[in-house]
Amino acid sequence: MILQSLAGLPAFLVYFCTGLVAIVAYLFVYTRITPHNEFQLIRDNDPAAAIALGLSLLGFVAPLVSAIAHAANVLDCLIWAFIALVVQVIVFYLVRVPVPNLSERIAAGELAPAIWLGLSSLAAGLLNAACMIY
Repeated sequence: MILQSLAGLPAFLVYFCTGLVAIVAYLFVYTRITPHNEFQLIRDNDPAAAIALGLSLLGFVAPLVSAIAHAANVLDCLIWAFIALVVQVIVFYLVRVPVPNLSERIAAGELAPAIWLGLSSLAAGLLNAACMIY
């Protein structure tokens, strides 16, 4: 019975590691396209940066979860993870339209722009995840 339960372990490890790699890639790309330095701001105890980045990460992980659950294979999963990354980058630029100084305000510790960015990222990610059911 235990061996039968562990039969899926290799696939689990492949998809889990694929997910971790996708998350690291997302954080690398996303933190490079934003003008503010999220990790430095978080190290400096800036809650605005933590909120914006954390919710953005959830906005990426939601479609990643959907991609893992519905992918035909690992390559398919990676393709959809890349699409999720692109969606999040687009969202970052779109939410700057009504708040052009978004990054400067997040870097200054203002919560409202951080919440706007974070929740917009999460909303787009949830919509993205729902659209990946194929």
